[in-house]
Amino acid sequence: MPSDILDNQGRGEVSWQWPPIHSEGRKFGAIAGAIALIAWLLLGPWAGWPLAVLTLCILAFFRDPARVTSQDDRAIIAPADGLVTLIGKVPPPRELTLDDGSGLAPMASEPVTRISIFMSVFDVHINRAPIGGMVKRVIYIPGKFVNADLDKASEENERQHVLIERGDGVRICFTQIAGLVARRIVPFIKPGDIIASGQRVGLIRFGSRVDVYLPAGTEPRVVLGQKTIAGETVLAELGSAPVVEGIVQ
Repeated sequence: MPSDILDNQGRGEVSWQWPPIHSEGRKFGAIAGAIALIAWLLLGPWAGWPLAVLTLCILAFFRDPARVTSQDDRAIIAPADGLVTLIGKVPPPRELTLDDGSGLAPMASEPVTRISIFMSVFDVHINRAPIGGMVKRVIYIPGKFVNADLDKASEENERQHVLIERGDGVRICFTQIAGLVARRIVPFIKPGDIIASGQRVGLIRFGSRVDVYLPAGTEPRVVLGQKTIAGETVLAELGSAPVVEGIVQ
């Protein structure tokens, strides 16, 4: 199924598959499995079973299911699985509004709409590109590990900003934020890379958050409390500002 083209006219073939485990997680699964085996052999099943279950949980955390990404040029795609916990007007990350001497024009400092997606330990933690284009900047910032669900996490926590620019000049910034349990942001991309919308761009280990900053004049198509699917959920359409309401039921 990966790289296959599917459409709303029934073209393509789809079947359910066990999600593969990302290579970043295989080493953790192997270590946990080895410890579980040793505990089983030395101490017996009462010690081995809990560690075996923990091994399965670790492998499940690093699962990497295939996703079907819209090819609509107007679509801004969710970069993370999780819960939309914050939507509001805020200035872009300060680090991206400063001239870094690279010749790349900094982002304007005027407030734009930010959508925050909180990932629990039960969500898929592979992050994906919200648009296709060239990776212009990747900025890592060390920081604290407060609850990623709090608004101040955007300014205080360990985080990584990624700026992507399309060929037509549209730029999208998103920020990977570490949380209470998350202690490592793992990038798969670097400045200069050309990436596709929905492409895997990194992961954050064990619970975290991703902020997406929409271009001016674009408003969300999601609402607070909505679940998003990385690489599939359309967060917004460029140049569109609909009023969307949701009902908890």
